Amino acid sequence: MKKTAIILGASGLTGGLLLDKLIKNEDYSEIKLFSRSKIEGLPSKVTQFIGDLLDLEQFKTDFKAHQVFCCIGTTAKKTPDKSVYKQIDYGIPVAAAKLAKANGIDTFLVVSALGANPKSSVFYNKTKGEMERDVLKQDIQKTFILRPSLIGGDRKESRTLEKIGLALFRIIQPLLIGKLKHYKITDPGNMAQAMINLANSTSHAEVIITSNDIKRITKNN
Repeated sequence: MKKTAIILGASGLTGGLLLDKLIKNEDYSEIKLFSRSKIEGLPSKVTQFIGDLLDLEQFKTDFKAHQVFCCIGTTAKKTPDKSVYKQIDYGIPVAAAKLAKANGIDTFLVVSALGANPKSSVFYNKTKGEMERDVLKQDIQKTFILRPSLIGGDRKESRTLEKIGLALFRIIQPLLIGKLKHYKITDPGNMAQAMINLANSTSHAEVIITSNDIKRITKNN
C-alpha cells in the first residue's frame, strides 16, 4: 500500500533531506508539507499547505496521512524571545501530535535533542524535554523521538557560532568513545534516513533514539 507522509519543517536541513528522500521513495504516493512559505520546484506528489504553524488547528481537515515527520526547530539567535521560542520548539510538535492522534495517524516521529529533560535548569533542554513528555502523552501507537547531538551539514542561513562548534567537534571526534559516542556529530542525511526506516519498521521497540543509534538504524535500510 502506498503511503502518505506529512512533514513539518521541510525548509530546514534535516527536513529538506527527508523531503528529497521521500520524493524518490516509490512507497510514498503523496507528501504533505505544512509551512509558513512555499517551496518552489517540487513534483506533483508534494502538496503544500501554507499558513501559521503556531495555529495548526486550522489545518485539521487536511492533516491526514499515514505518518508524521516533525523536524521543527529554531535557535536562540533566530528566536531570542523565550516565549516565542517555546511556542515553536514545544508548541508546534505537541499540537501536531494532538492532531495526529485526533485524525487516527498511528506513526509520529519528532526531532528533539541530546540532553532533553523536562527537569533541566537549561531552558533549551527543558523545553525539548517538556515537548517529548507531552508528545508521549498523546499515546500514538508508533512514536519515535530522535535525540541527535550537534547536527552537521551546510545550512542556508549563516550560523557562525555553530560553524565554529562543528569545526571543533570534528577535531575531537576520534576522542569520543564509549559513553561519549553520544556527542559525535550527527549527519543530517543519516537522521532523515533513520526517520524513514523507523516509520516503516515493524519491530523497533525503543521510543527514544539516541544520537549514536541513528547511524546504526540508517544501515537497516
